[in-house]
Amino acid sequence: MLVAVCPFFMAMNYFFYILRSQQREMYYYGSSDDPDRRLDYHNSESKGFTQRYRPWTVVFRYGFITREEAEAAERLVKGWKSKKMTRLLINGTIRINDYL
Repeated sequence: MLVAVCPFFMAMNYFFYILRSQQREMYYYGSSDDPDRRLDYHNSESKGFTQRYRPWTVVFRYGFITREEAEAAERLVKGWKSKKMTRLLINGTIRINDYL
C-alpha cells in the first residue's frame, strides 16, 4: 500500500483513499478523516456497490490538511474513469499532486 503525505510534516486531517476488492479488480474511491474506520464500514455494514465486492483492502491513501482538498482529489480520480490511471497512481508511477 502506498501512503503519501504532504511535505513539511503537517498534520494530515483528511485522506483520499482507494480500496481494491479482493474478489476482482474493482476500485472504490473515497475521502475520510479515518480511512481505517471506513474500510471496516465497507467490509461489514455498507450496502450497495461495496457490499457486492467484499472484502476490500486499502491500496492507496494520501493525506491532506483540509477536507476540501481530499474531496477534490477524490473527484479528480473518479473523473478519470480509468483503471489504468488508478493502477499508475497506486504503484507510484504518477503522483496525485501533479494533477491537482
